[in-house]
This record gives sequence, C-alpha cells and structure tokens, in this order.
Amino acid sequence: MSVEENKAMLRRMYEEIHNKGNMAAADEFVANNFVDHNPPGPGVPPGPEGIKQGLGMFRAAFPDFHATVEDMIVEGDKVVVRLTITGTHKGELMGIAPTGKQFTIGVIDIARIAQGKMVERWGQEDMLGMMHQLGVVAPPGQHGR
Repeated sequence: MSVEENKAMLRRMYEEIHNKGNMAAADEFVANNFVDHNPPGPGVPPGPEGIKQGLGMFRAAFPDFHATVEDMIVEGDKVVVRLTITGTHKGELMGIAPTGKQFTIGVIDIARIAQGKMVERWGQEDMLGMMHQLGVVAPPGQHGR
C-alpha cells in the first residue's frame, strides 16, 4: 500500500474504533498476528481481540471517548500518529469508580502496517496526566497532604 493509503487506513481505524466505538471494525484494520508493545493490561489477548477488549474497556468508562489525529508522519511501513484523546469518566475503569470528570491527554502511536492492516503498535499515553485530571492521583508534590 502507498503512504497515503496507510495514513487513510489509520484515520479510518481511529474514527471507527476509537470515536464510533465500532469494535467489530478491528477485524478490518488489525492483523490476526498484531502485537501491541504497550498492551492495556494483563490478560488482554493479542490481535484484533486485544484491541476490542482494551478500547472496549476505555469506551465503557468514557462513553464520549474521542481521538483527534493531530499529525501523521510516515517512514517506510511505519506511521507515527500524534493524537489528542478526550473523554468524561462515566463508568468504572480498572476498579476506579466514575468521577464525572473530563480529561484531555496526548498520545503518540507508532504503527507498522503490512498488507493494509496494523501488525505492530508502540504507544505512549499520558495515563498519569489522565489520572491527575480525574482526581484519582495527586499531582506531583501533593502526595500525603
């Protein structure tokens, strides 16, 4: 696939799975042998099922979960994507009761594409920043107060 086709595929993936919550679309965009080098948690399987479970967990906790693609840079078969993720904490997240608070964080994904599907992902998400915004973790310098 061309550089533009790889970028378009990832944009469609973020729109369908992240923004619309269409978890079945993972089968279209994610290879069966997909490896997430930053899986969302223990026990999450590889391949499209891991995407469905991991993002499904976040969409259950944040029904308005939204990913905005800010930048895409392509080098060979890898696409680097800078995202802004937003949501409102309305459901339980890994044992954390809903806070009703909103968050906005930055994410950097590096995806390797082969034959029109994502086969590997490396990601950096500001999970600590999200937990601060939700009020479940004290900001630096305020522990024990």
